[in-house]
Amino acid sequence: MEHHHADLGDVRLHYVEAGRGSLVVLLHGFPEFWYSWRLQIPNLAEAGFRVVVPDMRGYNLSYKPAKVGDYRVEFLGRNVERLIRACGSESAAVVGHDWGGVAGWLAAMSHPEALEKLAILNCPHPNRFLRGLWSPRQLRKSWYMFAMQVAAPPGRFEQESVFDWFTSNVCRDPVRPGTFIEEDIRHYAEAMTRPGALTAATS
Repeated sequence: MEHHHADLGDVRLHYVEAGRGSLVVLLHGFPEFWYSWRLQIPNLAEAGFRVVVPDMRGYNLSYKPAKVGDYRVEFLGRNVERLIRACGSESAAVVGHDWGGVAGWLAAMSHPEALEKLAILNCPHPNRFLRGLWSPRQLRKSWYMFAMQVAAPPGRFEQESVFDWFTSNVCRDPVRPGTFIEEDIRHYAEAMTRPGALTAATS
């Protein structure tokens, strides 16, 4: 795997690349970064694809704009389209998980010509999202989305041990035991403790 950066005009994204062939872009969720696709990258490369996996805007080694307005959803789809162009391609297959699924949907809606195929994991279509969110069952699962709208938690988390927070809040049940090894948790904690990363990711 090779590490690169792409200048997309208003933001500079770090990405990992492997393989040759038709372009496939993998988009991570929250609170992740390119590393969450570490098992899929070599498999897709060996299958004959050129795999590009960015750290999305605000995450890990990518640029972290300071203003909340710089994280408006319309920028997400535009970032995907511009990344595809920056990689020298007119279009690509895009796979998005969670927050990356949001970016994938928005890219398909605003730049359909840039997407050959779209696969979404764990993210409803934006037109259905808000309606489904307000059910009591879903609210219990999505409480963190509202918590992130409060200014205090990101700063508080940066002062605490992110490793301990990640272990107790992200790696607890219902995650299967053994899903995350300590090395994985340290990679995620390192990415989240980069200056401004946790605040950017929750903007």
